[in-house]
This record gives sequence, C-alpha cells and structure tokens, in this order.
Amino acid sequence: MPEQPEVSIRNLSKSFDGIEVLRDVDLEVKSGEVVSILGSSGSGKSTLLRCINWLETPDRGEIRINGERIGLQDKTQKPMSRRELAKVRTQLGMVFQSFNLWPHLNVLRNVTEALIYVQGLKKSDAVERAMAFLHKVGMAEKAASYPATLSGGQKQRVAIARALAMQPKVMLFDEPTSALDPELVGEVLSVMKDLSSEGYTMIIVTHEMDFARNVSDQVVFLEKGIIIEKSAPEIFFHSPRSERVRRFLELDKVV
Repeated sequence: MPEQPEVSIRNLSKSFDGIEVLRDVDLEVKSGEVVSILGSSGSGKSTLLRCINWLETPDRGEIRINGERIGLQDKTQKPMSRRELAKVRTQLGMVFQSFNLWPHLNVLRNVTEALIYVQGLKKSDAVERAMAFLHKVGMAEKAASYPATLSGGQKQRVAIARALAMQPKVMLFDEPTSALDPELVGEVLSVMKDLSSEGYTMIIVTHEMDFARNVSDQVVFLEKGIIIEKSAPEIFFHSPRSERVRRFLELDKVV
C-alpha cells in the first residue's frame, strides 16, 4: 500500500480581482520531504503557501493534510467552522518573512502563549517545551529579551521555535530570509538545514538557490500560477526540462 502523502494538493486554483494567480496546481509532499518552491516575483508562490493553511481561500481544488481535508467538510463541501479549521491547522506550522512576533511579550512568552491558550498546556509544561525549542534554534539565552532588542535573524529563529513548539506535522516557510540583512541569512538557513536533517516535513518558498539545491528532495518552479517544472534538485539545477527554468537559473548566476 503506497504511503499517504503528508500534504496532497489537487487542482488548486485561486484568483484575485479576476486575475488567476494559481491554476490547477497538483503537488504531493511525503513525510520527511523538503520541497522548495521557486519562481519569479508574482508567480503565486506565497499564495500557494497561504492556501495550504487556508489563510487564503482557494476558488477550487482540494488540500489534504495527512489525509484530512482542510477548509471544506468532506461530505457536505461546506466551509469548516472556525473550530474545525483550527483543529486541522494544528498540523501546520507557518513561518512568515516578517516574523510576526508580539512586541509586548518577551521571547519566552512569544513561544508559550499558543501552547497555553491554544493547546491547553500547563504553564510549567509550556515553558519546558518552549525552552527546548528555543535551545534547538540557539535562542535559549534570549528567553527574557523582547523582540525590539533582537536582530532580524534572531527574530526569525524565535518565530521558527514558536512554530516548532506547536509540534506540527508540516512546516511552511514563506521566504523566511527575504527580510534579513545578507549577513544574517546564514544563521536562519543553518537552523532550517538542521531541521531537514532531523526529518521535518517542510515546504519552503525561497530565493536561496544553494539552500534549495543542497536541502530539497523536490524543487517546484511556478510561473504565472502554473507548475512548469517539478523535479529532484540534481535534475532541476543541472538539466532542467523547461527552457523557462534554464533562463531563470542563468539569470540567477548573473545576479
């Protein structure tokens, strides 16, 4: 019996103001796989990620997380209630490019709040788990610090710890290094590389070509909302099937 994919996307389409930004996207991500999504600006990469956790509502198609449909009820096709949607979303961790930390809470409380008020953990258990994940991303010593005192790379590592602490089945990264100064990119990519080696299932929208080449199991290229190439990194970066991908990679070398 074939292994059930951790994420299954079928015929996903989405438009904004009559402009189709995703068209009939099909994608499967197996447990423990790292999938990098590449493409030029405006190609639909971030919209795809936001549809996976239903931050954007697709126009058509279906998304399943570990076999469970998100957004619509299987039998009735009616929208899920907020409680039903929240339950499925617990399987997904999202890391945004802009960190989205609460400025009035210190690092530890940024991580423990959802553990206490969403997952219902006792404070002591939430603190223990939060510290374990802050240690994993190298931020345990900053537990009492506030976001305003942190560098961009440190903020993003706290955001990663916060998502990991919820113990999701799939981690979604939306251009996690795009808001960082160049010298801070490496510390975030290092954490993500460690996660990939530990078997985390990850879908990553990124412009970091070397990272995608070295860490991915699959590389997906979006152009105007359509997947035009989907292959292993050794094929994608060395012998892509699409002329558009070849031009994209040549441009990246020039830049």
